[in-house]
Amino acid sequence: MVYRFKLVSDEVSNFSREIEIDSENTFLQFRNAILESVNYTKDELDSFFLCNEDWEYEEEITLEDMGNTASDQDIWLMDSTTLSELIEDEGQRLSFVFDYLTERSFFLELKEIIPSRSLVEPICTMKRGNPPAQAVDMAEFEQAIDAKANETTLSDMDIEPIDSSSFDDEDLEEGFDIMDGVD
Repeated sequence: MVYRFKLVSDEVSNFSREIEIDSENTFLQFRNAILESVNYTKDELDSFFLCNEDWEYEEEITLEDMGNTASDQDIWLMDSTTLSELIEDEGQRLSFVFDYLTERSFFLELKEIIPSRSLVEPICTMKRGNPPAQAVDMAEFEQAIDAKANETTLSDMDIEPIDSSSFDDEDLEEGFDIMDGVD
């Protein structure tokens, strides 16, 4: 059985890939196919995460056991976990975190299950656009974060600062009733 996944990035709007992979291939083979399709090196730590429909992480499939999971939690390793062990339904969503430091990732969705086919090796069947850079310049990344943090100010949110002189000691001692003024 062959799975056809679509891969996109939230960093580059015109970028996507489609990868077909046999359901009995491992997540490591899937990882390598993704990295080859975007011309990334294979020397970084990365992980897959099974996601719900809101892209929230559920299960992690990691390249190496980092020893930081609870003892009662399953550890899924890429080289020993086949796709069919964790993926069964069209529409399944995954995130492939390729840059832990900046939490950058690709978003994948299982678009089609083709039961009558099999593949020895995964293949990229469609390439559109250029992928985001594998690594980011940390100085630029920090400047972008600082700029984003400084974007929102009280005046941007149309909120007036509170004038503490308009409250008397009695207001502060009694507190404020959140239902004041509500009919």
